[in-house]
Amino acid sequence: MPRPRLCRRIGLNPNITFYKPQGIPLKNLKVIKLTYEEWEALRLKNVEGLNQNQSAEKMNTSQSTFQRIFSNAQKKISTAIVNGMAIKIIK
Repeated sequence: MPRPRLCRRIGLNPNITFYKPQGIPLKNLKVIKLTYEEWEALRLKNVEGLNQNQSAEKMNTSQSTFQRIFSNAQKKISTAIVNGMAIKIIK
């Protein structure tokens, strides 16, 4: 039986939850889903400029879990940008 998932803190909810490349109809795009946790990890590390320890502490998680969440978020964002995909932020 897997370990129960801990509640992670999200400091801010995103005001905008959908991004898409300009000039391409939505029906022609694939969508990548980014979770609130992944969005928060990107915000803390890249926008707030916190280090991994501080970010993990703010999200109430371990450093290794934070790093996994952050790496997944970076990969999703990079894939979306390189391949011209839409990004949807979900709970």
